[in-house]
Amino acid sequence: MTTSQPGARPQNPRFSSGPCTKPPTWSLDALRDAPLGRSHRAAVGKDKLKAAIETTREVLGVPADYKIGIVPASDTGAVEMALWSLLGARGVTMLSWESFGAGWVTDVTKQLKLDVTHLNADYGQLPDLSAINFDDDVVFTWNGTTSGVRVPNGDFIPADRAGLTICDATSAAFAQDLPWDKLDVTTFSWQKVLGGEAAHGVLILSPRAVERLENYTPPWPLPKIFRMTKGGKLIDGIFTGATINTPSMLCVEDYLFALDWAKSVGGQEGLKARADANLAEIETFVAANDWIDFLAETPETRSNTSVCLKFTDDRITDGAAFAKAVAKRLETEGVALDIGAYRDAPAGLRIWCGGTVETADIAALLPWLDWAFNAEIAQ
Repeated sequence: MTTSQPGARPQNPRFSSGPCTKPPTWSLDALRDAPLGRSHRAAVGKDKLKAAIETTREVLGVPADYKIGIVPASDTGAVEMALWSLLGARGVTMLSWESFGAGWVTDVTKQLKLDVTHLNADYGQLPDLSAINFDDDVVFTWNGTTSGVRVPNGDFIPADRAGLTICDATSAAFAQDLPWDKLDVTTFSWQKVLGGEAAHGVLILSPRAVERLENYTPPWPLPKIFRMTKGGKLIDGIFTGATINTPSMLCVEDYLFALDWAKSVGGQEGLKARADANLAEIETFVAANDWIDFLAETPETRSNTSVCLKFTDDRITDGAAFAKAVAKRLETEGVALDIGAYRDAPAGLRIWCGGTVETADIAALLPWLDWAFNAEIAQ
């Protein structure tokens, strides 16, 4: 039992699951070349946006024939663009095992009013992936940000599927392997694993998704910010830097810095290794303490980014109040900020372990978690 405060503190106490902490070498000087006060339609703006797209392709290993677009409204905007523009051509199967996946189900059933096959699982679990009908369009999150549960790999997706796969990968991209040949639509926000500034989403389309866009018109009206075709053809400019609406060139500059930093630590593989090392620290801690456990019920589905934990001590009578009190103690001490569980998730903690987090900071945090737990039990 830890009764006295640990001596060491994390150098960076920011463990929020979004917006996530900046790369460790970041400073305001990283934004010095941002073309502020210039049009995003000017050559300098177009060049910056195109560089963001092509460096994303390089770091993530996105195939050359896939389209990458920078779109409004973060990952949410990117997912909504896909749902409203592509669904309705065939049956729809939707997977959910946490709040964001459940939100997409609500949008499709309540707003688009489509009948869907809904495969659901409780927090900590995955739905039965073998039950998916890939003759349907299939909508799922790769990594459940609010449950800490991810799909282990893309083996459950057949190569000869008839429907499209639409994947919300916002807390997986840059930290987990994404099999591009199995994904037709992939979305993320750069404010997650790379710690960029919020409000911009990234939408990646396979040739199969482009074919659907050019040959299918949904029966409902599409707002301007969702429209990706004109006259039955893809608006290619969206995917070369001519954004639908005005982007923040300050945020684009910030993303370019994050991408360059990602390359400096080994690109996709380096980022994944950093996240895996952070998760490993927590796995060792959990194995050594019987009062805490992962929300994810099986090791192969544990997220290496949004790591969700639950308290298991029988002395705790009000799990939500206890978890909030522990998080508050850690915040008051300045050793961990924003680590409470998501509001709709089971009571517990959520520690961001993406690549911008230093493993030394995770290691320094965990003795403080031990101290805060015991201090709260004693009180």
